[in-house]
Amino acid sequence: MAFVQFTGVSLAFGARDILSDAALYLASGTKAALAGPNGAGKTTLLRIVAGLLPPDSGDRAVQKGTRVSYLAQSGETYSGCTVYQEAEKAYGAVEALLAERDAVGARLESSREGDDDLDALLETYHHLDETINGSGYWRRADRIREVLEGLGFKPEDAGRQVGELSGGWQMRVALAKAILENPDIMLLDEPTNYLDLEARDWLESYLRSFAGGFVVVSHDRSFLDSTVKEVYELWNGRLTRYPGSYTAYERKRAQELETLFKAWEAQQEEIARLEDFIRRFRYQATKAAQVQSRIKQLDKIVPIVIPEGMKRVHFSFPPAPHSGRIALTLDGVRKSYGPKRVVDELSLTVDAGSKIAFVGRNGAGKSTLMRLVAGVDGDYSGSIRLGTGITVGYFSQDVADALDESLTVEEEASSACPTALLPGIRNLLGAFLFRGDDVEKRVSVLSGGERSRLALLKMLLHPANLLVLDEPTNHLDLDSKDVLLDALKRFDGTVLFVSHDRFFIEGLADRVLELSCGSSPRLFYGDYAYYLTKKAEEAAGDDAGRAVGACVTSSPPTQAGGDANGRQLDAKASREQDKRRKAERNRLRKREDEVLARMEAVSEEKAGALAAMALPENYSDGERMRGLQASAQALDDEAARLSAEWESVATELEGYADLD
Repeated sequence: MAFVQFTGVSLAFGARDILSDAALYLASGTKAALAGPNGAGKTTLLRIVAGLLPPDSGDRAVQKGTRVSYLAQSGETYSGCTVYQEAEKAYGAVEALLAERDAVGARLESSREGDDDLDALLETYHHLDETINGSGYWRRADRIREVLEGLGFKPEDAGRQVGELSGGWQMRVALAKAILENPDIMLLDEPTNYLDLEARDWLESYLRSFAGGFVVVSHDRSFLDSTVKEVYELWNGRLTRYPGSYTAYERKRAQELETLFKAWEAQQEEIARLEDFIRRFRYQATKAAQVQSRIKQLDKIVPIVIPEGMKRVHFSFPPAPHSGRIALTLDGVRKSYGPKRVVDELSLTVDAGSKIAFVGRNGAGKSTLMRLVAGVDGDYSGSIRLGTGITVGYFSQDVADALDESLTVEEEASSACPTALLPGIRNLLGAFLFRGDDVEKRVSVLSGGERSRLALLKMLLHPANLLVLDEPTNHLDLDSKDVLLDALKRFDGTVLFVSHDRFFIEGLADRVLELSCGSSPRLFYGDYAYYLTKKAEEAAGDDAGRAVGACVTSSPPTQAGGDANGRQLDAKASREQDKRRKAERNRLRKREDEVLARMEAVSEEKAGALAAMALPENYSDGERMRGLQASAQALDDEAARLSAEWESVATELEGYADLD
């Protein structure tokens, strides 16, 4: 069985512990997320697992023949060949096996019957041949096309020079190569950062069916909930495993954090009380003994540390200026780039206060329409009219170029901050991942992602009642997305936005505008779940809600109720039905708790087995080590069975959500 394991691993940068006595076991079937606050060291941990960074101490073991692929968060660049040729390099390891097999074959041809090494050569040749045939090498052309198209490349893109691609598309090539390597273990650092919704959904489907194991770092909740069965959290140098989905992890972690915050607050009160006593009576001789006692008590306190990334920050927009009922009107808007029509005959009225998500494949015109509405691009036909009293706030990745590079982060943010919010400017910067000394950095030294975050905060601080946001969640971690989403949901103005984060869209949009190349835009009067339902119905052949015309609207179903004659379910029968459903819900909840408890126990037993495998007296004893590995495998199998049962129970419980 292919696996990667490390135990007792520690790593420090200066005085800061990144990892402290960490243990991890990854094998086929592992579907894990790596979570933790920004800056906790998640990327560092993945690099250690990949063998790219040596730890200060600890043991790393990799089963012979285990193939590990690592996708970095950013920075992959390629040139000198086509997209297809670069993707084909993923089969480089197989080509090395081909050369090795051919060399063994040549030795076999020159061997004679009775040679001592003949049997060994035959076995080696057979093993190499089976490995090559099982790698998919001979079908690589079809596989390469399938993966590239799944990640959003058009068929004609395969022949493009890879060096012509933007950084985001080069990262898609890097992801394609990691997939095409067909590894036993895949380490993915923010793989969805540069994917649109369609490519993200394809990757989600691929990972669900992936036979190997993977660990993924992502700031997309929906993606994680759909793909992982366990979560490893890196916090204060400690690596802790939580069985179950990402939502289950967040629920349990929230309970733990609530307890931690209460303990921290109590400790802070105790420290303040002791310090106050010492300060008041330090110089009174009659209180000297009591003061010394308090000093000793203070010295014995082990401080509870809460990392900056775990501290919750709340943010509210400045009040939106008053406006009329209509925020925006578009009439017959058309936009072309040469012969290519990007926006085609779009007519649309946007009500003030609505939150509209623009969706569609890359190249469908989402960002173009954003620029037109914001007034950044005036080269179009038709008309775009802002409503009475409407002021526009616009964010795109390009606006980061307009920042004043001579200012610090805090100075630049303060320059756009209303007076009422200035006292809390550092908290707001913390919500956008500028913490500690980061606020004193000059804008000139910020990375592209840091500039985008600062530009987004500046725009949000400026009073406006129509926000036009192009990928506002890029470069934000989960906590920062929560802060932004909460603020936008409470914002009383109008929001038009593009995002590839499904959780963010589901949480904010009350309408969806679908843009697609070659067909008319369509506005759906409903949230994202309603939009997906209508699309699924259409895909199944139900055309009842299909739009007609340049921009057709689709309305959500009305609430169910009594018919014209007032017929209703018999009250007694209805109560009995509710009673039975509540009983079944309670049974399922009890079973869910039992399964999760057993999953915790299995996790602890596995940790014990891994710890035993790390002992010198065990890993030097082959028979004992095989027994421990068999135990670990049995625990893995039980964990997989429990995880499947938990998923089944959780799915059933969703049917009783209306009772909560």
